[in-house]
Amino acid sequence: MSAATELHRLVVVGGSAAGLGVAEEVRRRGFTGDLVMVDGQPGLPYDRPPLSKQLLAGEWEVERLLLRPRDQWDSLGVTHLPDTAAVRVDADASTVGLADGQELGYDALVIATGAEAMHPPSLGAGLHGVQVLRNLPDALRLREALGHGGRLVVMGAGFVGAEAAAVARGMNVPVTMVDPLPLPMVNVLGEDVAGLLESRHRAAGVDLRCGRKVVEVRAHDNRATGVVLDDGHVVEASTVLVAVGARPAVGWLAGSGVPLGNKERDGVEGVLCDARGRAAERIWAVGDVAAWLDPATGRHLRSEHRLAATEQGRAVGAALMGAEPAGPALPYFWSDQYDLKLQSYGSTGRQMAFTVVEGSLDEGRFVGVYGHRDSAGHPHRIDGVLGNGMARALRTWRQAAHDRAPWPATAPATAPAAVVATTAASDVRSRRTT
Repeated sequence: MSAATELHRLVVVGGSAAGLGVAEEVRRRGFTGDLVMVDGQPGLPYDRPPLSKQLLAGEWEVERLLLRPRDQWDSLGVTHLPDTAAVRVDADASTVGLADGQELGYDALVIATGAEAMHPPSLGAGLHGVQVLRNLPDALRLREALGHGGRLVVMGAGFVGAEAAAVARGMNVPVTMVDPLPLPMVNVLGEDVAGLLESRHRAAGVDLRCGRKVVEVRAHDNRATGVVLDDGHVVEASTVLVAVGARPAVGWLAGSGVPLGNKERDGVEGVLCDARGRAAERIWAVGDVAAWLDPATGRHLRSEHRLAATEQGRAVGAALMGAEPAGPALPYFWSDQYDLKLQSYGSTGRQMAFTVVEGSLDEGRFVGVYGHRDSAGHPHRIDGVLGNGMARALRTWRQAAHDRAPWPATAPATAPAAVVATTAASDVRSRRTT
């Protein structure tokens, strides 16, 4: 498809934030044709990050998760097909096959099916009391289980596992969290901040078993009763949460002609796209399912951050209408655990250099920056920032990450003058990218 004038029917598969971003952008740019959203989830599209935070804790009810209220949704003029699964794509015929037998033709197809939780069969799949946490039914089921008390075992100390453990402790549910890595969320946060997180979990009473794996889920009458660790210890449990990662939801695309990534060959899974999200003639992909080409490295990368999903959706919506999208925003994530509300912009990770530039990790109020190391192991630029309890300082250093400012020679008490000047001069741009 070479021009917006050829677009008469747009089909979006996936009721996600990324899919909504596409729909809103094409309507904003004047698209008046058929806009169909195939959504495997029941009800209106909803936001997923609060599932393991506010919804699980009972602080929010389902209505607060909706990406848009009913009146705004209706104004988009979307033909919404909830609780409907797409099962195949015929790229040659430009059709999408649905589980109920329907065939939808399209002028453009946007794949926004996100990712699905991994649950190896050996880890209690099919047993009562064993579950993942990826969608709304999962979260409501876990919330009900925690309300009945008992003991929770969490397999995996990543985002979902660590947040769920914190919520459960807030409900006075005994928790054991097991992870093969040495610290919670260490691959994302690095050892310094992960150490802070470890101390918070232990102080809250979590039985933290880092450096260990679950090798068996024990059961009686098809209901989980506990887990066996690789050191032989048995931990009793009435509920087991499997939070060992997620994979792009691409199984329905097998044999479709849509290019799919292979971990060993491409270094990434998901729908392989160019730098603007185009995967094939008339086919695009956005959000967790999409691996976009990074022109700087020549590699395909997936971003599983919430803000990136919306930005990709808007970028593809603009491209479908023949327009140039705005520049991408920094990847963003947040994680609520106990008294911590960790917020991050840009790149972070265990292999990157990290230094605190304001506040103190010991006090729990801090801003720290991350930088990729060169061949000699030294960082030169600020590639990411993470903070807690220092919102104003975090905004300043976020701009430094956006501009890839020089790496600070020391950990200064205040932001460098050059960073402050840059922030003031580009405040409008900064607000546009949040």
